[in-house]
Amino acid sequence: AVGAAAMEEAAAHNGSAAGAGAGAGTGTPAAARPPATPEGMALAYGSLVLMALLPIFFGALRSVSCAKSKNSSEMPETITSRDAARFPIVASCTLLGLYLFFKIFSQEYINLLLSMYFFVLGILALSHTISPMMNRFFPANFPNKQYQLLFTQGSGESKEEIVNYEFDTKDLVCLALSSVVGVWYLLRKHWIANNLFGLAFSLNGVELLHLNNVSTGCILLGGLFIYDVFWVFGTNVMVTVAKSFEAPIKLVFPQDLLEKGLEADNFAMLGLGDIVIPGIFIALLLRFDISLKKNTHTYFYTSFVAYIFGLGLTIFIMHIFKHAQPALLYLVPACIGFPLLVALAKGEVTEMFSYESSAEILPHTPRLTHFPTVSGSPASLADSMQQKLSCPRRRRQQSPSAM
Repeated sequence: AVGAAAMEEAAAHNGSAAGAGAGAGTGTPAAARPPATPEGMALAYGSLVLMALLPIFFGALRSVSCAKSKNSSEMPETITSRDAARFPIVASCTLLGLYLFFKIFSQEYINLLLSMYFFVLGILALSHTISPMMNRFFPANFPNKQYQLLFTQGSGESKEEIVNYEFDTKDLVCLALSSVVGVWYLLRKHWIANNLFGLAFSLNGVELLHLNNVSTGCILLGGLFIYDVFWVFGTNVMVTVAKSFEAPIKLVFPQDLLEKGLEADNFAMLGLGDIVIPGIFIALLLRFDISLKKNTHTYFYTSFVAYIFGLGLTIFIMHIFKHAQPALLYLVPACIGFPLLVALAKGEVTEMFSYESSAEILPHTPRLTHFPTVSGSPASLADSMQQKLSCPRRRRQQSPSAM
């Protein structure tokens, strides 16, 4: 809920008398910092734009293979129109709840609890992110064993699957490497470790959160458009929470890197919500491009350029007016409007809005709540589950789980 607030926090600090960037948690008062140089600001915001584009681009590519995957541990979460409609309400309640928590309870203890929570999540997300890349570095004769972590509830025909995670020895190595970054972040809260976790969260979000159609994407982006504008322009809740929230829910880059090096502490920031929310819509358009079977990625590249335009406009307006700007105010119209104009020009509006991403996902990744008791290897378990699916008497359509 506060992921979209970091850009607003940075704007609020940049508009101070000292002209300094946001530096929450650094221990140095904003007014005591010298103004950011034009070179430092250009480097910081240019780096933020580049870091925002990387998880969207690669997350969208990985979402295609994720949609076709038969591995239940990589099964995407499908966002329906009902989920999209209630998401701004849930996000608003969460944001207001965090605001009240920070007002009532000690900020130190809350952030300690959040740090431990994101420490575990960050390690898992980073491990999943680097796993495909690390596989190239393992030798061919590496002893790679397969494992499956399966937790169930009940017995017999009423058995329900709680956790079903498949992994191998290579995944354990990636987990160990990610744990090093996790300890570094927990002990130092260094901005590089923060960014590694933030990039991993963003890429995993774009890869694993799937919109089922374009209409759902418009509902989600439209609702969060109103949410972002209200909580930034209407109240100080979002900026207050963003200043108090010490967790890798934002990408940061120092504006004084040229002067202080890696120990710089005058940060410009971009919330992960401003990356993941438009990113899952861009990933949907990539899958729509592939469904057209025209060997072109017109809608994907159009939305990608639209995102760059919207984010650049956000930074420009924030710099000119020295006031907090909700990034989704500019990103949502750009990411929806640009592809829609292309669809109108090509006469493919009907195809765009009739495309159902879930129709391609569900046959490959059925969501079972009941399955037989099977002894033996994970392969035999998968074969038995497949046989259960092929039986007409047992087949029934399951609604995707809520986000």
